[in-house]
Amino acid sequence: MTVLPARRLLLVHAHPDDESINNGATMARYAAEGALVTLVTCTLGEEGEVIPPALAHLAPDREDRLGEHRVGELAAAMKELGVTDHRFLGGPGRFRDSGMMGAPQNRRENAFWNTDVDVAAPYLVEVIRETRPQVLVTYDPDGGYGHPDHIQAHRVAMRAAELAADPAYRPELGPAHDIAKIYWNRVPRPVAEAGFARLSAEGSAFPADATIGDVPGVVEDSRITAEIADDERYAVRKSAAMAAHVTQVAVDGPFFALSNNLAQPIFTTEYYELVHGTPGAPAGERETDLFAGLLTEENEA
Repeated sequence: MTVLPARRLLLVHAHPDDESINNGATMARYAAEGALVTLVTCTLGEEGEVIPPALAHLAPDREDRLGEHRVGELAAAMKELGVTDHRFLGGPGRFRDSGMMGAPQNRRENAFWNTDVDVAAPYLVEVIRETRPQVLVTYDPDGGYGHPDHIQAHRVAMRAAELAADPAYRPELGPAHDIAKIYWNRVPRPVAEAGFARLSAEGSAFPADATIGDVPGVVEDSRITAEIADDERYAVRKSAAMAAHVTQVAVDGPFFALSNNLAQPIFTTEYYELVHGTPGAPAGERETDLFAGLLTEENEA
């Protein structure tokens, strides 16, 4: 039997780069502290736009080799974060990037968005029962900003958490496991406003600025239940991990841009909303540890 670390964190994301942008500092912190950090990425991000002209030939409307290239980018990003357990849902290429909402790619036979949740969820159930996480992090029901793959990642993650806890559901996938706490990625509106105010005051290498509406998961401050505070050690790792996604992200100090070339702040404090489980902080206070309130122990798998 394999003995698992006492603390175990699972993150479910839609494409390579989502994890570093949303949770890079959190992942780096827990990996450095010896927790098992498991990342499951649902697609290879084959439909992404390519930033560097030298790599434009990889795009889906040309050689269509962007997905395989992004596998390498993700591996490089995970090395920066110190995360050694990163997987693709059902294996690399099982589900294809669906493109933006309403795009023809949504309707492809193997598009993630076009896959029944109960077809995709068992692959994640198997991971949950193997790694036995106490904490799951994923998107809210809107996927943060309405991308079909983000919405589907939310649905699959929540469904898999439910199925993994049911002893009667496919026992061949491993012993049942109940995830104690589930969080959704969030950004408090005041933090987003402060970040864009700093961007406006300092400027960046990018030709124009994004807006708060371009930031996934922005909510009112009252919705936030946990924050992983800014720590220079992990902030540096987050920026390096984001920069490792060369085809998708350009980093300029405390700011970054996606393929639209619009500058956004990098949030080095990361925020969460607890949607399942018991808070580990007194009422009215935020947790500073996603494992707060849990009795964590080593586990055999």
